[in-house]
Amino acid sequence: MSDQIDNQVNNQTVVPDTCAGNACVTLDLHYCSVKVLHSSETQTCRMETASEYKRGDFVLINSRYGKDLAIVLGPVKCIHGSEKDSIEDIIRLAKEKDLSRYKNNLEREKEAFTICRQNIIEHKLDMKLISAHYLLEEAKILFFFTAESRIDFRDLVKNLVSIFKMRIELRQIGVRDESRVLGGLAVCGRNYCCNGVTDNLKPVSIKMAKEQSLSLNSMKISGPCGRLLCCLSYEYDFYFDEKKKYPSEGNRVQSGEDQYKVLDTNVITKKLTVVSSDGRFFTIPLKFFKKNNSGKWTISETFFENQ
Repeated sequence: MSDQIDNQVNNQTVVPDTCAGNACVTLDLHYCSVKVLHSSETQTCRMETASEYKRGDFVLINSRYGKDLAIVLGPVKCIHGSEKDSIEDIIRLAKEKDLSRYKNNLEREKEAFTICRQNIIEHKLDMKLISAHYLLEEAKILFFFTAESRIDFRDLVKNLVSIFKMRIELRQIGVRDESRVLGGLAVCGRNYCCNGVTDNLKPVSIKMAKEQSLSLNSMKISGPCGRLLCCLSYEYDFYFDEKKKYPSEGNRVQSGEDQYKVLDTNVITKKLTVVSSDGRFFTIPLKFFKKNNSGKWTISETFFENQ
């Protein structure tokens, strides 16, 4: 078995038993989540029995590109009601000859990639070739590429058809999709979330970085794809809920006759940094802050008695 297939098995993430969507419905049939090996796209598929396929099994499915090899991630206990009618059946368990063919295709794809890239250069097309992929049971090659604008690749396709003597399909994808297809190591040292976890990630906004008091330096909060880090969404809900227990940054709070301005809150250490009207800075634990019935915050004078 190739290293690529072995890595797919070792890097899988367990699929949660429930979904957090409001439209989640209890299923009367049996479903599992699978991941297409080449594109790293995940989709839900239907099974005849609950134990028909287990985590780590290789199966043949109908992906949006055609019949392809995928790995089973685990059972799905609930889904969004709107997705139920679009779910495909798993065609069958992959046989040894399917895995052998997939391994052989990996070598053929290297050659196809080189040929296609050379033709792109000859046609002077402003596009970046990402990968080439042979489908298992169809005479078709998929070429994934990125470009800043729409590309007229009709002449390129004609040339590729004359070379490979089979159906050619070019797919333009975005920079996030490029990271999902290629994979790689992120700044945390682990595989890209879009490649190793799931391609159905939450939208990420700069607000999430601000809520977590992270540096807004784009170099520090952006992934290799140039977009905001997917993991910014992981702890956002925690910070959003926790900060409700703190006075907002910029608020002015009283302690006796003195007034202080909140400069920073740290929900991990449960401490706040404030500055007094005469320029003195204090780092104060949250337990010394109190919120009265009118919604105003005060600092217990006992904290300053020990300073």
